[in-house]
Amino acid sequence: MTTFDKVLAGGIITIIRGLNSDHAEKTVEAIFAGGLHLAEITFDQTAEPEVTANIIRTLNRKFEGRVLIGAGTVMTAKQLHAAYDAGAAYIISPNADSSIIRETKRLGLLSMPGAYTATEVARCYADGADIVKVFPSDSAGPGYIKALRGPLHHIPLAAVGGVNLENIRDFFDAGACCVGIGSNIVSKQAVQEGDFDKIRILAAAYAAKLE
Repeated sequence: MTTFDKVLAGGIITIIRGLNSDHAEKTVEAIFAGGLHLAEITFDQTAEPEVTANIIRTLNRKFEGRVLIGAGTVMTAKQLHAAYDAGAAYIISPNADSSIIRETKRLGLLSMPGAYTATEVARCYADGADIVKVFPSDSAGPGYIKALRGPLHHIPLAAVGGVNLENIRDFFDAGACCVGIGSNIVSKQAVQEGDFDKIRILAAAYAAKLE
């Protein structure tokens, strides 16, 4: 399977933001136990890229063949190359940057930039994006994804922002090929309390929505 196929098959990308290596590892273990197979490790724009890259590298080694690890909030070429060197399989950004999209494809990775308007979505796809992340999805809802899919049905769209247990099926029914979910699965309170079983239970609840 290609990375694109694996992302579509996985359906839900768990967004892991601001966790140290130990907590990130326990979180990925929990989501895998819950039935999810995609994890996005996001870059912190105030820290050196190698901090995040080291976490991606560690997770890749530990979860190879079980969870497909990607990099998120990739906004600079330095971050992109750090993610590539660490073995990230896909590159996700909150914005549409032609240079990042093109360099991602040159490196042979899946590109998922963020966009909102039809013009931005179309431009990302023309630049080589494999999937365009509609962000933030919660500001418009599933109806907006459906509206975009009308004229742009040839462009795979991901819904990120505000996806929860109540509306996840609505986003898929509207035509989203996958979704990204952060704190609704990776509960900050659960992480702080070391209750990774709660994260496993949340992951399982979302995984059940894919069936």
